[in-house]
Amino acid sequence: MKKYIRVVGAVIVNEQDEILCAQRPEGKNLALKWEFPGGKVEAGETPDAALIRELKEEMDCDIKVGDKITTTVHEYDFGTVELTTYYSTIIDGEIQLIEHVDMKWLERKRIGALEWAPADIPAIKMIASG
Repeated sequence: MKKYIRVVGAVIVNEQDEILCAQRPEGKNLALKWEFPGGKVEAGETPDAALIRELKEEMDCDIKVGDKITTTVHEYDFGTVELTTYYSTIIDGEIQLIEHVDMKWLERKRIGALEWAPADIPAIKMIASG
């Protein structure tokens, strides 16, 4: 049976209504694909708490978690991922690329042009049209 992994992603929106897109590193699952920053929800942790913790670890910034966008389930070769995305804003700190190799701020209508991790694509479609 495949591993079931609960993850959360932050759809960070800046003052120009641009969306933060982060590129995964080489040598990891989904290498060089684009994603919303975030990560695994640990046992006993709420999705909000997981997202705040992950952004601190991955980008050294503090965020405020806003409205839920969607939850999608995608089966990869390494396991099944349940991804829940939330609109978020940075409330303190400057983004540092600790876990990612690149990042871009893109207009909503342009985010679909990147090569995204498959689990992120349903949220991409909702965000781009919103």
